[in-house]
Amino acid sequence: MKIVTIVGSLRKESYNMHLAKTMQDRYKNKIDIEIADIRSLPHFDQDEENNPPQAVKEFKESVESADGVIIITPEYNWSIPGVLKNALDWASRVDKVFIGKPVMALGATPGMLGTVRAQMHLREILAAPGIQAKILPPGGNEVLIGFAHQKFDEQAGQLVDEGTLSFLDSKAEAFIDFVKSEAH
Repeated sequence: MKIVTIVGSLRKESYNMHLAKTMQDRYKNKIDIEIADIRSLPHFDQDEENNPPQAVKEFKESVESADGVIIITPEYNWSIPGVLKNALDWASRVDKVFIGKPVMALGATPGMLGTVRAQMHLREILAAPGIQAKILPPGGNEVLIGFAHQKFDEQAGQLVDEGTLSFLDSKAEAFIDFVKSEAH
């Protein structure tokens, strides 16, 4: 099963990138996780949507060919970062590669609420007409990692908190089952 992961933070030592790499390593025997490059995406430009730059084509192809998508977002000013919104805007135009795609949302932050506001906005965006992703249903499937600075080994770049890892394992299994159930 091929999963593409989009990390909404460009920071070198991002907890969210550490989370993506933890998942990539931890679940490598169950799913193949590719981390998409959104750093190289230019700002969305409707004048170029029909013939986008190569970086956009590659990004959209990675989403289109994936069985599912994991989006890991920090929370900036109570919402998702601009780089993540930019990637979603590109993906929502012309060939609309997210339509019907199973998606799981996660996020980590040093704050207490664990990206809850950003994930609420992300869910709204993912339901937009140009995206129409199939989001892992809420109601216990939210992965909101608060106090991230206490749960990651920053030297190793890995999530190490056992309780959080155990919870993440159960939600990853739920997502794998969700992707299988949505397969055509």
